[in-house]
Amino acid sequence: MSGLRVLIVDDEPLARRRAIRLVGECAEVGEIDEAADITAAHAALLARPADILLLDIQMPGGDGFALLETLHPPLPAVVIVTAFHDHALRAFDAQAIDYVTKPIVPARLRAAVGRAALAVESRTSQDRVEELLETVRTLRRSVEVAGGGATASEFWVRTRGDVLRVPIDRVVRFEAERDYVRIHTAGGKFLHHESLASLERRLDPGVFVRIHRSSIVRRDEIASLKAAPFAALVAVLVDGTELRVGRTYLSRMRKLTRTP
Repeated sequence: MSGLRVLIVDDEPLARRRAIRLVGECAEVGEIDEAADITAAHAALLARPADILLLDIQMPGGDGFALLETLHPPLPAVVIVTAFHDHALRAFDAQAIDYVTKPIVPARLRAAVGRAALAVESRTSQDRVEELLETVRTLRRSVEVAGGGATASEFWVRTRGDVLRVPIDRVVRFEAERDYVRIHTAGGKFLHHESLASLERRLDPGVFVRIHRSSIVRRDEIASLKAAPFAALVAVLVDGTELRVGRTYLSRMRKLTRTP
C-alpha cells in the first residue's frame, strides 16, 4: 500500500527533521505533515486527516495523550516516538500501534511505520467489505419488497476478508446457527446472516426441503432414508452426511419419498 499521509508531532526541530527524512524513505508513505505542539497538531488533523500519526509524548502545552483524547473516529494509526520508556503501558492502552524510543534507530522506525501501514490497510479493507455487504443487504431487501419475497438465487458471504458470491445451484444444504445460516457447498462452508425461517420462505420448495428445525437440504442430494430408534428417520446425503429428520417433518419426508 502506498501514498499514506503521515503527521509527525514533535517539539524538537532536529528530531522532526530526522523523523521526516526517515519516514520519507518508507515505501508506504506519501505526504508528510509536521507539527511542533498539540495545538498545531490538532489543527493539522482537522485540516488534513492523517493515516499515520507519529507522536511525541512530552511537549510544551500538553502531552501527546491529550491530543489523542480530542480525536474522533476514524482515528489514525498511532506510533508513539519518545525519549521516555515509562509511557509504554499507557500508549498501548490508548491503542497505539507501536512505541519507539529515542534516539531513533532507523530500522526500528521503519518497522513501526510498516506495522501502522498494515493496520491502516486492514482497517480500510474491512470498511470496504462492510460497505459492500451493506449494499448487498440493501439490494436484497429492495428486491424482496418489490417482488413480494423473491426466490433466492445467490448469496454474498464473507470469507477471509473478501466477499464471495455463492450461487444457489452450488448449495447442498443449510444449517441453522442462531441468527445465522451455515451454507454447505461441495467446495466449503460459509456463514450467512439470515435466519433459517426467513431463508426457507425464499427457497424454491421444488428444489429444497426442510427436514429439521435446523436443516434444509437440496432434494436431489438425499441419497436415502434409514430408520432410527423410536420411529425416527435419518436422511443420508450423497456425500455420506447423515442428518436427523425432525418429528415435525417425518410425514413430509415419507410423502416425498413414498416410504411406508
